[in-house]
Amino acid sequence: MPQRTYVIDEMISAKSIAARIEALAREIREEFRDTDKLVVVGLLRGSFVFIADLVRELDLPVEVDFLEASSYDNAMESSREVRILKDLRGQIEGRDVLVVEDIVDTGFTLDHVLHLLGSRHPKKLKTIALLDKPSRREAPVRADWIGFEIPDEFVVGYGIDFAQRNRNLPYIGKVRFTGEDVPA
Repeated sequence: MPQRTYVIDEMISAKSIAARIEALAREIREEFRDTDKLVVVGLLRGSFVFIADLVRELDLPVEVDFLEASSYDNAMESSREVRILKDLRGQIEGRDVLVVEDIVDTGFTLDHVLHLLGSRHPKKLKTIALLDKPSRREAPVRADWIGFEIPDEFVVGYGIDFAQRNRNLPYIGKVRFTGEDVPA
């Protein structure tokens, strides 16, 4: 099956991302200043780079756990059906929890995850998203902290992929398809 060729235009630089994470971490430290331990829940796979950089900036006692949810598979559009592929290892009842998401698009994944985790009775449940696309929102959800609001563009980099590629880019890039197909 042929693959579409594309180029990636830098949208948000690595330097801008690092500066924004420092600012967000200050706000999160203030919000959770009295916690005995903050459970930071990364939504895999796209958030892994973001969560690593964020927790290094949080001068708080943290525990990191992961949940893998999917509504995209390898497609460019959400299926609107959220599947939990990997659940948390630890318990969150009575604990302070920060959910870390790479990008909030339609909002279905974050909405589903918040209902799931909320049913486990955390003490406090907050969210942070590196990227937000409010123009695509279909579910009534918004992260408590947002790194960058972006237009309705297909993006990759800094942990975010297209068919499992481009996660290793140090910046956020906009994908521009060239219209040519190449053999897979």
